Amino acid sequence: MIELLRARLSAGSRADGRRLALAVEGGGSRGAYSSGMIAGLDDLGLTGCFDAVYGASAGALAGAWLLGGQAQTGTFGWSDPSIMRRVTNPWRLRRVVDTEHLVQTVYEAVPMNFAAILANPTTFHPLATDAATGEAVDLHPFLTDQKSLQLALRASTGLPVLSGRPVTLAGRQWIDAGLAEAIPFRTAIADGATDVLVLRTRPAGWASSPPSRVESAVVSRYLRQVAPGAITPWLSRHTRQLDDDADLSTHPSILQIRPSDNAPEVPRLTRDTLLLRRAVRFGREAALSALG
Repeated sequence: MIELLRARLSAGSRADGRRLALAVEGGGSRGAYSSGMIAGLDDLGLTGCFDAVYGASAGALAGAWLLGGQAQTGTFGWSDPSIMRRVTNPWRLRRVVDTEHLVQTVYEAVPMNFAAILANPTTFHPLATDAATGEAVDLHPFLTDQKSLQLALRASTGLPVLSGRPVTLAGRQWIDAGLAEAIPFRTAIADGATDVLVLRTRPAGWASSPPSRVESAVVSRYLRQVAPGAITPWLSRHTRQLDDDADLSTHPSILQIRPSDNAPEVPRLTRDTLLLRRAVRFGREAALSALG
């Protein structure tokens, strides 16, 4: 992987017969790690070396900033209290995590370079979970303009219960990618990727666990009403993530970058900007250490 990146960087070309994908894991506020890793790739001048970028949930947001040529800008929101407190509010009855405000308001105010993302020769592949079937779906075919791109970002990050109702795009309804494919490397390989660089938001040694009885009851009830196809992938998510870890650690054409063992633990819904700023820094350092 490192040799391939160096060769592409040196040649300034991707015409080598390989298809190199970047796959970015989700994880709510843990996306601060992947955001920092994206910034690290930008520090090294590697952003143009990828043929495609795949993102799940918060990983889709990080990938969008990279493809818009704004990898550094994408890190700023994690340390902005006004943004984090408005987007994540555990005392709000509806939309505890308001990704609609994030994508439709904050990203337009910054602004995110939506036109550059759509025009980038490196293709963008945000994933989401089909509410009817529970399958992980690549939303790339539906990206035609800024509106559809914003809807795709909201669909990929639409946490069940916490972010309101599913997002409608292309006549179908979608919820968070993490239910079906939290680490979007399988879709990348199915699309023909020969090599995949995977940005993780969990350190090595982390093991997934099943949801609690209360969490299972609440989320399952919600999904039965608005996204019945997603119940099965939700309940089996922890098993699938264990399988992902096993396959990622042995696949000969995949390199993972993960937060270091001494990186701070970042709760999925934290809005502690001091903690998130540290996570961004640790993510950047992890990318520089792995590839620099």
